[in-house]
Amino acid sequence: MNILEARIIRTEQQYQAYFEKVQQLVHSMPKPGTKESDELELLSILIEDYEKQKYPVETPDPIDAILFRMEEKGLKQADLVPYFGTRSRVSEILSRKRPLTVPMIRALAIGLGISTDTLIGLSEIQSSSNKESIDWKKFPFSEMVTRGWILKATEKAKITAEDIVKSFLSEMGLQAGGASFRRTLKGEAATPTTHYTLYAWVARIIQKSRATRKNSNYKKEIIDSSFIKELSHLSRYENGPLLAVNLLEEIGVSVIIEPHLKGTMLDGAALQDSDGTPIIGLTLRYDRIDNFWFTLMHEVAHIWKHVEDNSEAILDDLETPSDDRREAEANRIARETFIPRAIWKRSEAYLNPSKETILQLSQELRIHPAIIAGRLRQESGNYNLFSDLVGQNEVRKLFRSEP
Repeated sequence: MNILEARIIRTEQQYQAYFEKVQQLVHSMPKPGTKESDELELLSILIEDYEKQKYPVETPDPIDAILFRMEEKGLKQADLVPYFGTRSRVSEILSRKRPLTVPMIRALAIGLGISTDTLIGLSEIQSSSNKESIDWKKFPFSEMVTRGWILKATEKAKITAEDIVKSFLSEMGLQAGGASFRRTLKGEAATPTTHYTLYAWVARIIQKSRATRKNSNYKKEIIDSSFIKELSHLSRYENGPLLAVNLLEEIGVSVIIEPHLKGTMLDGAALQDSDGTPIIGLTLRYDRIDNFWFTLMHEVAHIWKHVEDNSEAILDDLETPSDDRREAEANRIARETFIPRAIWKRSEAYLNPSKETILQLSQELRIHPAIIAGRLRQESGNYNLFSDLVGQNEVRKLFRSEP
């Protein structure tokens, strides 16, 4: 179809033809700026405009919209793998166990012709400059109470759950009213469906940091490639995670361990408090040595390269592929710090992976063997490999005595 031949959709037959063409273009993955890319964008706009006129209903729940489109087009879960990545992820998304990510939303909007407003749940969170757009009921109040973050609202005290959450956020520099939430949430874990829950978690990280930080004098000039390499070498010790946290705190970087809240897929975060103190939040979502060290180094890279003020928090779901420049750079720094690519590709651990070659390389690089085993598992996609080397259940117990 020539892009000049595209017309406003008038019939269902025309709609079906355009939809099939969009699917063909999506699978060919045209490069931005090409004729095919322009055609894909135009057809998507025409399809969306037709659907708005033909189905003038209120924006549905994103998952309900996907299920409706599947039923309408006779699609099975396997047909959604190109948009979500794997069959298991399709199942998690449709059962609401995992939120949609920005790349998924982009792919679904183009491939299935579902409005992006629907997919991002725009009805949930409108302009952050409007105080009335904040739906306080969407904050995970019960879980916040259970965890001891806030007090339970009581009728006797004549204070509502909304008032308590407002006070909690205000104290942490995430004020509501006027400019609404001041801090922007960025990163692959910061999806619209978890917006309120993640704000609560960020506020808790700031709260714990202020209560426990030992040094508010951030020595920014100390963090460089040499410092990060020194940090990586601490991984070879049994209490390495504690040593790393102490070293970071010595230079004014606050490290907080706080499990993720229900419904979020959060591994870590990097942000800055209002006084300039950098804060790294870790959830220990996967209680493994390899996961701890890669996540920590990823967030340290964000502090070093990307966190410049207290206007945003970078939230990471390290299982989700990202085309964001900052995420790619943080991943590269973490990987290269532990195992430089030039060494990795020539190592016996890479060429002939075994427990013996992993241990040999770990001694040469002065890092924990779990990090090498974890990289092999990640690159091969086989997470059953070397399960005895990744240090399962060996991290969280080190921090149980922490506040």
